[in-house]
Amino acid sequence: MDIEIRVARSSDAASACEVLRRSISECCVEDHHNDAVVLEAWLGNKTPANVKSWLALPSHFSLVAIADGELAGIAMRNRAGSIVLFYVGPRWRFAGVGKALLQSLELQAVRSGLRVLKVASTFTARRFYERNGYVAAGPTMSAFGQAISMSKRIAPGSYAKRIICNCESAESASWRLSS
Repeated sequence: MDIEIRVARSSDAASACEVLRRSISECCVEDHHNDAVVLEAWLGNKTPANVKSWLALPSHFSLVAIADGELAGIAMRNRAGSIVLFYVGPRWRFAGVGKALLQSLELQAVRSGLRVLKVASTFTARRFYERNGYVAAGPTMSAFGQAISMSKRIAPGSYAKRIICNCESAESASWRLSS
């Protein structure tokens, strides 16, 4: 499987929205417990138009994962170093897409001068973040309900051997996971 990580484009909005909605509804059952009210509140703002506006935010940095030619995941962080969006499509769970996306987001954060990344993790994603070096700080609230506050210290130089960046500019950067 070929995984490419690149900066998100406005033209990715509809596919990214579909990944968000399917990931939440199909993969995050541990968080929403198939409660229609919780699920509707969580999915309510996940529209192609909203996703397009989020991708255009100058205060945020967004990446997408393309696996075998299909948009398989989306990640977004703000300038302060908080991961505000991180979802992988159900088909691509446990296939390395999330790890490649997270490592690329961390690499870009290091290049931007950040030394810590934070995330309000779902219960579903907690184990994923822990496997990737994030440490739980305790419970917190998020837009969808209760979450786990987590963080990771990121260091320059720790990503050079694992990720190859084809960076012409920040707007067109793409990464491939190296073996």
